[in-house]
Amino acid sequence: MRHDDPGRGAGRAGRTTAGPGCADGRDLHRGVLTSGAADQLAALAARAAQAPSSLIHFVEGDRLRLYGAWGLQLDWVDVADMPIKDSLAGVVVGTDRALLIEDLGTDPRVPAGSAIHPPGGHGAYLGQPVRDEHGAILGVCCVFDSQPRGWAPDQVAAVAEAAEVGTLLITERLARHEVDRQRRFLDAVVESLHDGVTACDADGTIVLVNARMQRLWGNDGVPPGGGEDTVIEGLTGAGGRPLKRDDLALFRALRGERLRDQELTLRGRHRRTRHYLVDAQPIIGPDGAIAGAVQAVGDVTRRRRAERFRTCELAVTKALAGASTVAAAGPRVLEAIVATLDWVHAELWLVDDAAGALRSAAQWSAPGWEGDLAVPADLPYGQGLAGRSWQVGKPLWIRDVGQPQSLISRASAATSRLHTALAIPVRHGVEPLGVLTVFADTVEDPEDETVALLAGIAAHIGQFVERRIVEDLQRQLARSKNEYLALVGHELRTPLTSISAYTELLREMEPADLAGDGPAMLEVIERNTAQLRHIIEELLELSALDTGHAAVQLSPVDLAGVVRDSVESVRKAIDGSPIELAAELPDKLVLPGDRRRLRQIVDNLLGNAVKYSPDGGRVSVTLRPVSGAAELAVSDTGIGVSSDEREKLFTGLYRTSRARDRAIPGTGLGLTLSRAVVQRHHGTIELVDHEGPGTTVKVRLPLDPR
Repeated sequence: MRHDDPGRGAGRAGRTTAGPGCADGRDLHRGVLTSGAADQLAALAARAAQAPSSLIHFVEGDRLRLYGAWGLQLDWVDVADMPIKDSLAGVVVGTDRALLIEDLGTDPRVPAGSAIHPPGGHGAYLGQPVRDEHGAILGVCCVFDSQPRGWAPDQVAAVAEAAEVGTLLITERLARHEVDRQRRFLDAVVESLHDGVTACDADGTIVLVNARMQRLWGNDGVPPGGGEDTVIEGLTGAGGRPLKRDDLALFRALRGERLRDQELTLRGRHRRTRHYLVDAQPIIGPDGAIAGAVQAVGDVTRRRRAERFRTCELAVTKALAGASTVAAAGPRVLEAIVATLDWVHAELWLVDDAAGALRSAAQWSAPGWEGDLAVPADLPYGQGLAGRSWQVGKPLWIRDVGQPQSLISRASAATSRLHTALAIPVRHGVEPLGVLTVFADTVEDPEDETVALLAGIAAHIGQFVERRIVEDLQRQLARSKNEYLALVGHELRTPLTSISAYTELLREMEPADLAGDGPAMLEVIERNTAQLRHIIEELLELSALDTGHAAVQLSPVDLAGVVRDSVESVRKAIDGSPIELAAELPDKLVLPGDRRRLRQIVDNLLGNAVKYSPDGGRVSVTLRPVSGAAELAVSDTGIGVSSDEREKLFTGLYRTSRARDRAIPGTGLGLTLSRAVVQRHHGTIELVDHEGPGTTVKVRLPLDPR
């Protein structure tokens, strides 16, 4: 802790032997009481009594500790620490009065083990008790001579006065020690506080800054910068009001104010925003005047962040509850996250299983952010921050994206002015659905609270995505239920009606007519029977695929070869027709798949393209690798499909209105079967926008095993 106090530590120099016991039982270090003063006092007593030697002892329990000496001819060890009962000083303590001995060799009061009077020796001794302010004996001040002698009254008085000086000296030293002890106690209390503490004197000079405050605002104990008429950069009070140095709570308290729970916010371009609560009050001197001021500063950033986290979670919940799609909810969710963390940019990515990549679903940047970050449309598996988080399946905290191996290029980090990045996987259960990434323009150390917040939000997003998938399926099922039943009934009833009618005609036909018309009628019955059998087989196969009972054996397959064979087969079948068939295929494109099932998909798509181009036109087939997936597109310039009928084509037995109007034959199961097969290959199939008349069907299949 910083103290600007020249008097601090006074009275703490000197020797370091064990200290005496006072009347109240305290143990004091010798250095606290002396600094050589006891030796000087012993010398004065010896000169005043015209004695060659002097000792000052202090009482510690049942022992005497030597604290001062002059002209000592004895061994220091013999007198430094000895029992009271074996000493002349002990007689002084025991009788509670002065002790005068003219001849140590003949006086019976001399203890047998006294160090001052060895066996057979002579000498003289004069001892006076040293008392505290209450009269209790603290020690003994004595003079002695190696020869017998008498002690004049003025000599006795001089030693008594020396003992009284010792009392004054000890009292002063004890007072200093008590002040120092209390100050040390208060220092320990102030140092242990969770709040930062700053104190100033009457002139506004900072005189105390505890360790916590030094960590908060440095050695000065106040936010750096600013002057009486200049605002401190980044420092605001309640309501966002900029503050000058004179507005700080410490200096307001110096003017007599008492402040409680004053709000402070400290922002910076390259530091995290911190929130504080400040208490301050003046220090009143004995004369009633202001002697200084003190302030206590509590860092409430975590508490405020916890409150903002709860607000963020509520905002995310509302955004998800009021949106029907991820595209609609994403920006509002990311806005809440960016505002809560006081970061600058966030992105939401969703997994595209077929492509083996992440697709950008939403992004948000803080208003006023000056960075420039180009967000790609997709990220391959394992690439970039989001792709790596998807790969490892756990949060990734990058402290500074400008450093090497940060998963973000140095160029992007430089132009975007970003530093810290955090990626959190979005899951529902164990299934990965996407990745949430957030970026800050400051360097931030990892924080469990932030990771926990975003993990919770990612879980909300995962539930939302999964719930929307389920709701879409439920809507599709509800919408197609009646249509499916009607279509099944129609498609089965039509051949059954023909079979029944022609069977009835054959039964009622005259024998003479049977030979002529019978074969044609039997051919109609056979054709409708085959159609009925085909419908039933496709329905059974579709059911097996949907329930997982149909075998799909995945092994390396050259999809380019499969498409090429199908194109050649169709080319032969349409030879001589007005339909032009063009194919743009790579030499080879290998992926994990079931060759027979993949051929079934291609045949269905090419067959539909040719079938629904009854007036001729162009059928084109393209196959290419795109972002970790094989992309197969089959386009035609035929009758086309209206936008509101696109999804219905995959519901089973659905025939477009244009196909029905033109009486184009078909069961309506081809695309439904194709979608089931594609899904078993972890891919996607959809009708996409098409320029001009006709239709384009696009299939995406992953190139890597899943």
